[in-house]
Amino acid sequence: MATKTTAPATTQERSRAARTRRLIVHIGLIGFGLIMLYPLLWMLASSFKPTEEIFRAPGLIPETFHPSNYTEGWTALQFPFHHYLLNSAIVVVGAIIGNLIGCSMAAYAFARLEFRGKRLFFAIMLATIMLPIHVVIVPQYIMFAEIGWINTFLPLIVPKLLATDGFFIFLMVQFIRGLPKDLDEAARIDGCGHVRIFFQIIMPLSLPALATTAIFTFIWTWNDFFSQLIFLTSPDMYTVPVALRTFVDSSSQTSWGPLFAMSVIALGPVFGFFLAGQKYLVKGIATTGIK
Repeated sequence: MATKTTAPATTQERSRAARTRRLIVHIGLIGFGLIMLYPLLWMLASSFKPTEEIFRAPGLIPETFHPSNYTEGWTALQFPFHHYLLNSAIVVVGAIIGNLIGCSMAAYAFARLEFRGKRLFFAIMLATIMLPIHVVIVPQYIMFAEIGWINTFLPLIVPKLLATDGFFIFLMVQFIRGLPKDLDEAARIDGCGHVRIFFQIIMPLSLPALATTAIFTFIWTWNDFFSQLIFLTSPDMYTVPVALRTFVDSSSQTSWGPLFAMSVIALGPVFGFFLAGQKYLVKGIATTGIK
């Protein structure tokens, strides 16, 4: 009898202990998530506060609701803020198209073609991932200045067409290697060359990897401040990150309210694009091909 009564009690104790552990884990995750979200929530709240209240009252609830920060920020700079949004959109679209074309072609060559020095070139490509942009920015600036590309969008777009992002090449190489080579052989029997195999077979099957490349390119290019500050010199060519910097004036009072308001608007496309492609992003990172 003692054995029969002890077993259910032990099972119930284990169940309660498991629920307690899950509860503690969930509470910890929620707390960590709130800590990570607090800066964004504070920026959102500050976008509705007068400038003098932002640092005087650091709480999330505004004492004085001031939505005019958005209208003031939209017209505070030399050009309306939609002008800078359009410039960023041009750069982002060009960078995405360039990476999708250039990196996918380079990845197909490394994954499917055989040529002399393939492993060496692949190792060199991987080594470029470890190079920070600050190492190559000076040679790039000198080269682009000599061909007259400074203060244009070309230095931010054209290199993408030449497969200069080693991370995306490696990502797509790993994905293409997971695709069955039997598909290539069947296509060759039907008379397809490398061009048709690439566009009609590899590209459609690589949609998760392509979507991952597009999402990361969008986020990194949209948030890129350093290279856009270097290559874009006139206000009419400024993108969103460079335009936001002009709100901070070292010689006079900074308009923090309009700055935070425009920062909130600048975050909108990033969140929207990420949420729209989240399914493909997870699939592209978690898989390496058809199993």
